[in-house]
Amino acid sequence: MAKTEPNRVRVPVERAIRECRLYVEGKQTPGQANYATALKEIEELATPSRGSFVLVTLEEPSEEQMLKVAQCYDVDELIVEDAVTAHQRAKLERYENQLFKVVRSVQYAGNKDLIDRRDLIQTGEVQMVISQKFIIVIAHDTELPDPEARLHQAPELRSAGPMSIAWAITDYLVDEYTRISEALEDRVDSLEEEVFTLRAETNIENIYTLKREILEMRHAIGPLIPALRALIDNHKDLTTKHVRAFFRDVLDHAMLAKDKIDSFDERLSSLIQASSAIISLRQNQDMRTISSIIGMAAPPTMIAGVYGMNFDNMPELHWEYGYYYCLLLNLAVILLMWWWFKRKNWL
Repeated sequence: MAKTEPNRVRVPVERAIRECRLYVEGKQTPGQANYATALKEIEELATPSRGSFVLVTLEEPSEEQMLKVAQCYDVDELIVEDAVTAHQRAKLERYENQLFKVVRSVQYAGNKDLIDRRDLIQTGEVQMVISQKFIIVIAHDTELPDPEARLHQAPELRSAGPMSIAWAITDYLVDEYTRISEALEDRVDSLEEEVFTLRAETNIENIYTLKREILEMRHAIGPLIPALRALIDNHKDLTTKHVRAFFRDVLDHAMLAKDKIDSFDERLSSLIQASSAIISLRQNQDMRTISSIIGMAAPPTMIAGVYGMNFDNMPELHWEYGYYYCLLLNLAVILLMWWWFKRKNWL
């Protein structure tokens, strides 16, 4: 008998589509469009130009959902596989007349305590399939920005077509890198002050925790820089000079954020070394203090041991004030040793 596949619940592709918008001459038309007929609609509404295109936004689509969208927009199968798998480094790849771009998103839980939480930095993923007539945006574990808010700040980009949306999303995510790096600077400064404050208690685990979180952010930002350079220097047939100028600005901001994060990592490494040295010094000081206390207890113990041997021929045992002499001797020896250890900063 032939094996039958188990019944699977088929989730319609519309469940994964956050929005489908038409842009005519750079302006967003009101209302939502149907993803399957959007390309045909845009051809009927506008003359062919860069400023007329389709924007489709998806949230964590399944393979079946992504395949349906890919069939409508003639997206390469390798892009479909990457879009469903997620958890990729930032990159830029070209498939004939389509670009596949991945940008990592970073969220910072600035109100969390380093001791209580280990997920100060959380990363997501935004993927973009960019063509002359459409842009498909896929979000994984992140909230997508509204590209219209960015395009209001740069209205001259509206004629750039799908690349304007790619710029708006990338610019927003890179601005988040800058904002988070400034917030992390306060954390690093606070830890530095804690480590180098005299007699302050330093929890080295906090430094390791923050270093690990910053490393997560480095992995998100680092690969994006060569991807942006590739977009600016190559694929000029898919971009305009004006768009490349705007992406150059995004690249500058990404490099500044990367430099800051790299400096934080170096500072935290130095703090770990300094904290380890301070802890070693404090342990040495503790051991000297303990040794001093034990040393002050040794002479009285020895004197008591000598006069506790019970030999018959011990004249001091028969002294009328021998007990008091012994106590005074013990006290004198302890005070002398205390003075000596104090002078040597052992106590």
